[in-house]
Amino acid sequence: MKTVIQIVLWIACIGLGYLIYNSVTGPIKFNEAKQERFAKVVSRLKDIRNSQEAYKAVNGKYANDFPSLIKFIDTGKYVITQQRDSSFMEFDKTYQIDLLKEVKIIDTLGFVSVRDSLFKNDNRYKDLAIVPTAPNGEKFTMKADIIEKSGYKAPVFEAKVAKSVVLYDQPKDLLARENVQVSVEEINGSEIKVGSLTEVSTSGNWPPIYDKKNDQ
Repeated sequence: MKTVIQIVLWIACIGLGYLIYNSVTGPIKFNEAKQERFAKVVSRLKDIRNSQEAYKAVNGKYANDFPSLIKFIDTGKYVITQQRDSSFMEFDKTYQIDLLKEVKIIDTLGFVSVRDSLFKNDNRYKDLAIVPTAPNGEKFTMKADIIEKSGYKAPVFEAKVAKSVVLYDQPKDLLARENVQVSVEEINGSEIKVGSLTEVSTSGNWPPIYDKKNDQ
């Protein structure tokens, strides 16, 4: 019986030691995985934002789905223009004399590919819809709309993904804590997103630290 009790105590000690070790290292590993994966997601959302801004510059609105946006990147072109001042004499009926009239003339200089401008020789834009690190090719949710603000109609868009998709294999208790995160140095809330369907904004909800990581 003494031997059995000793074995049970040893097993209990090992189990307790593992729980203590895991309680210390678990959050550390979680934060490492979180920061690495979030950085990749933010980088992809920035590509989506840049592509949407290019789409709006050409079409006057944002793309409502990824197939339309990706097709635009493949085939779209920017118009390169040059603005110059000019003037000429025009007869004024009121004063019955010729008066100098100044105008601005916009010349079209050429066109440049949207794909070359945004991605050069990189084909990563073809995977704009795919959430990086997601296990089964999960996609971002994206929608575009027209809202009224201050008396005028403005195009808006929003692209987002739930943190639970990105952190699919992490401990549930740590994920639940992450979803209610409130900090100026963290991505607050349960989603990572860019743009808004209620405000005229193309900002993301990530802190500046993720911009610095992507710039390195």
